[in-house]
Amino acid sequence: MDTPLTRLVGVRHPIVQTGMGWVAGPRLVSAVANAGALGILASATMSPQELRSAVREVAARTDAPFGVNLRADAGDAAERVRIIVEEGVRVASFALAPRRELIDRLKDAGVVVIPSVGARRHAEKVAGWGADAVVVQGAEGGGHTGQVATTVLLPQVVDAVDIPVVAAGGFHDGRGLAAALAYGAAGIAMGTRFLLTSDSTVPDAVKARYLAATVTDVTVTTAVDGLPHRMLRSELVDSLERSGRTAALLRAVRHAAAFRRLAGLSWPRMVRDGLAMRHGKGLTWSQVLLAATTPMLLKASMVDGRTDTGVMASGQVAGVIEDLPSCAELVDRIMAGAAQTLDRLTGGRTVG
Repeated sequence: MDTPLTRLVGVRHPIVQTGMGWVAGPRLVSAVANAGALGILASATMSPQELRSAVREVAARTDAPFGVNLRADAGDAAERVRIIVEEGVRVASFALAPRRELIDRLKDAGVVVIPSVGARRHAEKVAGWGADAVVVQGAEGGGHTGQVATTVLLPQVVDAVDIPVVAAGGFHDGRGLAAALAYGAAGIAMGTRFLLTSDSTVPDAVKARYLAATVTDVTVTTAVDGLPHRMLRSELVDSLERSGRTAALLRAVRHAAAFRRLAGLSWPRMVRDGLAMRHGKGLTWSQVLLAATTPMLLKASMVDGRTDTGVMASGQVAGVIEDLPSCAELVDRIMAGAAQTLDRLTGGRTVG
């Protein structure tokens, strides 16, 4: 299927696998790339050295284009951009709107820049700064999320910018891809659906929790890091929501220290990143401390399989997913479903 997204990044299918921390590693990204979609490597939980090694591992597994997701507010964002450029990565995606100088440096090196946004004004800003495309996530999406549903946000952004728009939040099958194209999108991005594949390294017991969830088991809470965060409801989430502010902050300090050791960060670097988060998002210092817990709570589930001590970020779409196909099977299924849907809508006439 030929769309502005496939032409921009050089993939066969207009499907993007999002950069999920602790989930989107070399195995999943290369499987997605080999299936003809765009895999995005998550780098926020990696050191720069680990990032370079992961990029090289993906490149050894596939000849297809892939991308790397960056935290725009990280203190070492410029170093990570340098690695992307030096390693010849095709796409740089951002969980937050990147600084203009980062966009300029990437584009000067021929890297395609695709930020993720949750509001029309943010899409307009990055488009004005030279972003090549934008991923727009509606409220149904997993992780940090906004309040506007994809069906409302997507057409707003499509009408507001002249660059390709990729729709995220609530997508899992070919009907969704056809619907996104009808809204004017150039493709779809999915996180939870790719997490729930046989190529994902998430422990089987954790995948079983996702598969057992209904749509009402996926909640939005501010108890984890002070910001709206969509995840599976669990005993831990219930406990966090019941805990007082003092207990939450003490837990945040412990986890911040653990993440600092794991990522090899210095306390001054942690403080600098905290300042960037505080000013960039208008957070209080309490929220910054709480945000430092998130990587460790996600690791507990996504890597260690400890659903009792970790959280499980999830799109609401987890409630309608029932199987664990390979990435190749999933992409083929979505493309076949989209073709059938478009054929039914057009009565077999060519869409062009």
